[in-house]
Amino acid sequence: MTKIPKYWNKAKKHLSKKDRIMSNLIEKYKSPSETILTTRKDIFYSLCKSIVGQQISVAAANSVFKKFRSICNNKISAKKVLKLKNSQLKRCGLSKQKVNGIKNLALKISNKTFKPKLISKMTDEEAIEYLSSLKQIGRWSAEMILLFTYNRPNIWPIQDIGLLRAISKNYNKKYLPPIRFVNALKKKFSPYCSVAT
Repeated sequence: MTKIPKYWNKAKKHLSKKDRIMSNLIEKYKSPSETILTTRKDIFYSLCKSIVGQQISVAAANSVFKKFRSICNNKISAKKVLKLKNSQLKRCGLSKQKVNGIKNLALKISNKTFKPKLISKMTDEEAIEYLSSLKQIGRWSAEMILLFTYNRPNIWPIQDIGLLRAISKNYNKKYLPPIRFVNALKKKFSPYCSVAT
């Protein structure tokens, strides 16, 4: 794990000045927020974890991922995954689609048809599109990768249930909050939407 992003403290000051509610939240949740955007900087690991966790509970995802990591001898890599049989992956609790997604990702990393190094040169939208071209990776998953693996400062994942519930709760809006209001917050919080999220 690396330290918090360089922009973190500057972002908190910026957001506090821009919005009273955000200022209160930053003050209220001082300690835990310092660790939220740490990253392991391992794109293959992060994408595998994202695929494993889709459409299941956090507890179930953790259990499946633990088994997956175990059959990779605790070192998840494209090379190791390609050596595994589909049946081994299924025994971890992975569906056929997830097995295909992870295998396809491993193959694309190995044959260099997917090049993670290109992402750092892309805009957020280009990176989301590039990541979404992978099997089992949609827009929300791509945004989570940019947020937590690449620590991009201005990601505002409007499909994220946690974000939408937090907006509803803290800004006294019905659930789902109106999209115009969500977009207005994005404008207000830019260029630090990731920290606001």
